[in-house]
Amino acid sequence: MDPAHVTEPPPPPFALDKFHISQEYGFLLPDPQTELPTPYGPWMDLARSLPHLIATRQLRAHVHQAPQLSAAQLHGHRDLRLAHLVLSFITAGYVWQDGEEGPAKVLPQNLAVPYWEVSRRLGLPPILLHADLVLANWRRRDRAGPLELGNLDPIVWLPGGESLRGFVLVTVLVEKAAVPGLQAIVEAAPAIWQPDRETLLRALAQLATALGAMTEALRLMHDHVDPDIFYTAIRLFLSGGVSELPQAYSGGSAAQSTVLHAFDAFLGIRHHEESLAFLRQMRDYMPPCHRAFVEAIQAFPPLRDLVLSSGNEALCCAYDGCVTALAAFRTHHIAVATRYVVAAAKTSRGSLPRPAPPSGLEQRGTGGSPVLRFLKSVRDATREALLHV
Repeated sequence: MDPAHVTEPPPPPFALDKFHISQEYGFLLPDPQTELPTPYGPWMDLARSLPHLIATRQLRAHVHQAPQLSAAQLHGHRDLRLAHLVLSFITAGYVWQDGEEGPAKVLPQNLAVPYWEVSRRLGLPPILLHADLVLANWRRRDRAGPLELGNLDPIVWLPGGESLRGFVLVTVLVEKAAVPGLQAIVEAAPAIWQPDRETLLRALAQLATALGAMTEALRLMHDHVDPDIFYTAIRLFLSGGVSELPQAYSGGSAAQSTVLHAFDAFLGIRHHEESLAFLRQMRDYMPPCHRAFVEAIQAFPPLRDLVLSSGNEALCCAYDGCVTALAAFRTHHIAVATRYVVAAAKTSRGSLPRPAPPSGLEQRGTGGSPVLRFLKSVRDATREALLHV
């Protein structure tokens, strides 16, 4: 064949809906379902009463009295996501009802069997996940109103009152703020496969703006979550299981959010070995279609190499602007972790009459990583991607 007639293969099709990602809500489940089918009323009754049943240490007794229900009458993704959310919260409450000193190490059959089946059908682990706590756990007070803090509530609650509400819903707003960045990746995809400088410039500018908006949303955590309440009343329920058997799971963690994995893959951030192993492990805690989105981005030609080899100053500055904005988000995440974990641990030791703080978690994130060391490592690796040209 005449080489002059050989053309570059077209880029593979790349669109958010291919990965079940919403154009409007990103990785958030759009307008999540708030009620399960009628046969699952006993699960919903338990879920609605969790803060009271945990506070009065009655949850385990109520779970033992609940009927054995099959997951067979759950139909479709939205049924299954709500069921996973409900069963995850009930399980977290059941395990940690009596605090750190008295965790349940075995689940009763009427909880464990349907939870395992729902998890298997979704391709998710049977543990409370970011996909439950945040992505599927929001509802509008006014269905016609905006997606903003004053118009939102969690669907299922744990102890912690307004601080629990703030923790969940501020994170919802961070996920929502990321949506233009996800759209930017889709816009940039063909321009990476068949380089188009102007399209890349627009996409990188849009991504940098989204990262700035995510940081601003994260700042709301300080106004809506009390550090002492988070540390003593909320955090234990997000810390995962206690089993010493071969199957052990990490608790719900921001590292399970697909957003930052996607941005890292797009920008070509190379994390240090220890952090990289943990981040790869966290992908197993994402909905499979979201995990596939990150893997698809990793199959792109390397953006950083393309920008560097272009020799184009505007493109290099736009790329560095995204990296700087991502590092700034991670720096603020470090500040949040310092206030809500490290400093709160010190304060809680002397606070009375608060419940005994979960001392075993003082230096660990809810996913199980050494919190500050991990967060500083991923922030520093992000900064190392700067081109400095």
